[in-house]
Amino acid sequence: MGPFLGALLLACLLSFVSADFQGYSCLNAPVGQFFSGFHFTGDALIALKSSLHASADQLKDWNQNLVGPCTWTNVKCDPSNKNVISVTLSSMNFSGTLSPKIGVLQNLSSITLKGNGITGEIPKEFGNLSNLTSLDLENNNLTGEIPSSLWNLKNLKFLTLGKNNLNGTIPQPISGLTNLISLSLDSNDLSGQVPDILFNIPNYNFTGNNLNCGVNFPHPCVSTENNSGSSHKPKVGLIVGIVGGFVILLFGGLLFLLCKRRQKGNKGEFFVDVAGEVDQRISFGQLTRFAWRELQLATDSFSENNVLGKGGFGKVYKGVLSDNTKVAVKRLIDFGSPEGDAAFQREVEMISVAVHRNLLRLIGFCTTPTERLLVYPFMPNLSVASRLRELKPGEPVLDWPKRKRIALGAARGLDYLHEHCNPKIIHRDVKAANILLDEDFEAVVGDFGLAKLVDVRQTNITTQVRGTMGHIAPEYLSTGKSSERTDVFGYGIMLLELVTGQRAIDFSRLEDEDDVLLLDYVKKLEREKKLDEIVDRNLKQDYSIEEVEAMIQVALLCTQASPEDRPPMSEVVRMLEGEGLAQRWEEWQHVEVTRRREYERLQRRLDWGDDSVHIQVAIELSGGR
Repeated sequence: MGPFLGALLLACLLSFVSADFQGYSCLNAPVGQFFSGFHFTGDALIALKSSLHASADQLKDWNQNLVGPCTWTNVKCDPSNKNVISVTLSSMNFSGTLSPKIGVLQNLSSITLKGNGITGEIPKEFGNLSNLTSLDLENNNLTGEIPSSLWNLKNLKFLTLGKNNLNGTIPQPISGLTNLISLSLDSNDLSGQVPDILFNIPNYNFTGNNLNCGVNFPHPCVSTENNSGSSHKPKVGLIVGIVGGFVILLFGGLLFLLCKRRQKGNKGEFFVDVAGEVDQRISFGQLTRFAWRELQLATDSFSENNVLGKGGFGKVYKGVLSDNTKVAVKRLIDFGSPEGDAAFQREVEMISVAVHRNLLRLIGFCTTPTERLLVYPFMPNLSVASRLRELKPGEPVLDWPKRKRIALGAARGLDYLHEHCNPKIIHRDVKAANILLDEDFEAVVGDFGLAKLVDVRQTNITTQVRGTMGHIAPEYLSTGKSSERTDVFGYGIMLLELVTGQRAIDFSRLEDEDDVLLLDYVKKLEREKKLDEIVDRNLKQDYSIEEVEAMIQVALLCTQASPEDRPPMSEVVRMLEGEGLAQRWEEWQHVEVTRRREYERLQRRLDWGDDSVHIQVAIELSGGR
C-alpha cells in the first residue's frame, strides 16, 4: 500500500503542476544585492548552486533578488512558516562540490543529490542539520571519509551514500541513529570492521567494499530475513512499505492538499457566520483562497473606517486575520457574471509567481459570483503619494536618500515585470499612489497585473483605458493600446512626483495653462535652469542638486511623446545607477532643440494665416499628451 499510494500522490502532483502552471515563470532579475528577506537560507542555497557549478541553463530562478527560496524550482517549503524543508537535485550532471554552507539550514528534512557528478568530500557541516530525515548522495564521485558528524542526526531515517568513492572506515556511532531504517554504503572503497550497531538497522547494504561484516558473528553485508541465507523478500517488502509510509508522512499532506484542490474539495480552515453557514479558507502552495466570511470579519464588514485608499480598480481595506496577521484587502470593481471565476483564478496564479523584492507579494484571493478580492501584506508606510502629500503632524518627510532608493527600487520592480516574467506583465497605472513602502521604506510596486485581471471578460483589450489622468502615455490615451513603454511614461511622471512632491495634474497652477500638467511645468523650469524651484520645498534644500538634475533628466527621457524614444526599464535602472545617462541626455537635447525650432517655425507661419487655421492647428497641437 505504501509505494502504491506514494506513486498515486506523486502522479497527482505532476498533473497539478503541468495543468496549472505550464508556461508561468518569472526568472533572473539581474539587479541588486542580497536583501533581508533572504537571510542565511538564500545565501546557503546560492552557495550550493555555485559550488555545484550549475550551468547558465540550470537553476535559473535560484536568484538572490527574489523574495525567497520558496518560489525556486526543486525547493520545497513548509506552507505554514516558509522554511525550506526539501532540496531535490537529482541527475542534473553537476560537476562541482558540496558547499558546507548548506549546514546552516536547520529546518531541512530532505536532501537528494543522487545521480550527479559531484566530487570532493561530504562536508562535516551536514551533521548540523538536526531535522534531517533523508540524505541521498548516491551515484556521485564523492571521496574522503564519511563524516562522523552524520551519526549525530537523531532524526535521520534514510542515509544513502552508495556508488561513490568514499574511503576509510565507517565511523563508530556514539549517539543518534535511533530512527535510522535504511543505510546504503555499497560500492565504495570503505575498509575495516562494520560497527555491530549498524546491523540493527532494518535495511542496510555494505556490499562492494573491503569491509569485514562478520569478525565476531557471521553478519551478511546486506540485510536479509535471517543469517541462514533464506529469502529476504518479506523483509524487503516490509522495508518498502516503511519507506512508502515515510514518504507519505513527509509529503502526503502537501500532495493530498494539492490533489484535492483540483477536485474542488480542499481541506481548509472553516468559518461559521452568525446564521450558522459554513465558509472555508483553502491554502495551496504560496497562495491562499480566502473565505468571504474571513475577509468580512477581518475588515469589520468592509468598514469605511478601514479604507486605506481607493482608485479605478476599487477600494483597499486594512484587515486583521484570525491569526492577527495584518493585511490589505483590495475589493475589485467591474465584475458581473460568474463565468469569469476560472479565468480570474488563472490570472491570479500567474501574477502570484512574479516574485521580486520590489513587487508587492500576493497572499491570496477570494471569489464569489459577484465579488473579486485580492489579499496583500499590509504596508506600514503606505504609499509614496501619501508620504509626499498626506503627512500627519509630526511625521518626517521623505528625505532625499529615501527618494533615490525608491526611484531605483521601483525601476527594478518594473524591469522585472517587463523582462523577466513569462508572459510579461504590463502595469498600466504606474504612479506614486501605487508605489508602496514597507517598514524600511523600500519601494514595492503594487497593483501590477490588475488591469489584466479586470479585463478578463473583455474580448478586445483596447476597449478600455485604465490609468490615472496625468500619468497616462499619449499613445495609450489615444489608441487604448498599451506596452512596456506606457509603463515607462508613468514611471517618468512618478519620478517627477518624487522630486517635486506635487501631483501630476494641479489646477492651482491655472494662471499659466501650460503648467497644469506637472510634466510641462518641470520641462519649462528645466529649460530655464531653475532646478531649485522644481524641488519639493519640504526637503528644505537638503539634497544634492546634481542628483536632482540627474533624476529629472531620467524622468524627461521616460516621458518622451514617442514610445519608441523612451528607454526600456532595464536602461532606466542603469541610468539611475550612473551608467549611460550623459550620452542619452545629450542625444535627447539635440532632438528636443530641433523639435522646438520646428514648432517655432510653425508658429511663425500660423501668424500669417487666418484665425480658423490657427485655431485648428492649435487644437491639434494641444491634443493627447
